[in-house]
Amino acid sequence: MSRIFSFFLFVLALAAEPADFIWSARYVITMDAQRHVIENGAVAIKGDRILAVGTKADIDARFQAKQRLDRPDAILAPGLINTHTHAAMSLFRGIADDLKLQDWLEKFIFPAEAKNVTADFVRWGTRLGCLEMLLGGTTTFTDMYYFEDVVAEAAKEAGMRGVLGETIIGFPVADNKTPADALAFTERYLKFTERYLKRFQNDPLITAAVAPHALYTNSDETLKAARALANKYNAPLVIHLSETKKENNDEMAKRHTTPTKTLDNLGVWNGRSVAAHAVWVNEADLAILKSRHVGLAHCPSSNMKLASGVAPVTRMLALDLPVGLGPDGPAGSNNDFNMFEEMDLAAKLQKVTTMNPQALPATSALEMATIRGARALGMEKEIGSLENGKRADLITVRIDRAHAQPLYDAVSQMVYALKASDVRDVMVNGRPVVRDAKILTLNEAQILAKAAEYRARVSASLK
Repeated sequence: MSRIFSFFLFVLALAAEPADFIWSARYVITMDAQRHVIENGAVAIKGDRILAVGTKADIDARFQAKQRLDRPDAILAPGLINTHTHAAMSLFRGIADDLKLQDWLEKFIFPAEAKNVTADFVRWGTRLGCLEMLLGGTTTFTDMYYFEDVVAEAAKEAGMRGVLGETIIGFPVADNKTPADALAFTERYLKFTERYLKRFQNDPLITAAVAPHALYTNSDETLKAARALANKYNAPLVIHLSETKKENNDEMAKRHTTPTKTLDNLGVWNGRSVAAHAVWVNEADLAILKSRHVGLAHCPSSNMKLASGVAPVTRMLALDLPVGLGPDGPAGSNNDFNMFEEMDLAAKLQKVTTMNPQALPATSALEMATIRGARALGMEKEIGSLENGKRADLITVRIDRAHAQPLYDAVSQMVYALKASDVRDVMVNGRPVVRDAKILTLNEAQILAKAAEYRARVSASLK
């Protein structure tokens, strides 16, 4: 009898489809169109793609994996998508807090950047940022800073997906002294990244972007040139939009239009775009953003910490706008890259400001951190959900700790109870990058030592 059973298992193994990995967990949150949550589920992966998602029994019967990871005490979910941040600024974390935005910028950040930001600074700051993001379950980040080619190299080294924009701004900065310099640098960066992506067509982690800082920090001519450059390379344009009331008031006084309307008049929205914040937007602005298919990055921690205001996210979602989440920061406007915190705060901020406990439910918050965030970046066909054929960006999150039990609803637990520190395993593009809460791609001890070294340098430079 045992021989017959062994022979049966042998035949099944021969019939099984090969896979590189099978990951299983107590719950699989797919974020597919039906928002399926699979109890005792699993995902099969081959190369950089998801082969299948289903029950563990079904996946085990259909596939034979080279490696498997079974987490019966975890949730398996899509990797989280950060739609707005400045990764290298991790080295300025905590440099100055509890200040008005302009005071923070003019008295601390701009002087610190002028004295400290180099390509080496950006490399180590990005490594520190990627380390924190990956350990916290973020698999894709959208960045706007300087020396963005170095950011791309560091992200690639970490095995992280990035939409990375070289900042274009109307005053001298670390790597470009004029907006024209920034445009020329960005074009070179885009050409480099274009060649880079062609070379690694089966492993596309880096999306080059054009990143004019904001309407109020660039001339009309620079903004038009930035849009033209982005369209030339079919690249996204990333920009800050209506973050503060002052920005809106100044534009109304200058041109009697909102920043959204001015940028529309300039043609800035005529192409793939991602706008961060959008706090002070009205119904006419939202209609423009919807008609132009502009992706939005909601940054609740940042908007709260700087007292910028509350974005009308409930209204944005009612209009089905592609709204993602971003921690912004990680200096001054927010001091970490914690996407679990952003989900929790996004939901609660809308509830308290609308006086409606049903506003922005847990499912919507998780959507913003996954599939709707992917829509904001124009990448929903590739990432943001666990579905056949999509990129294999996955995380496991522990549910065996005191704050995670009992569990009645996996999605609710992800948003309101679980923490970034509960992330146990991370895969990006079919490659494991975190295992048992340990980074596999970066030298954590070396990065933390460098962070301490830069802390001393930055502190000395401001004396």
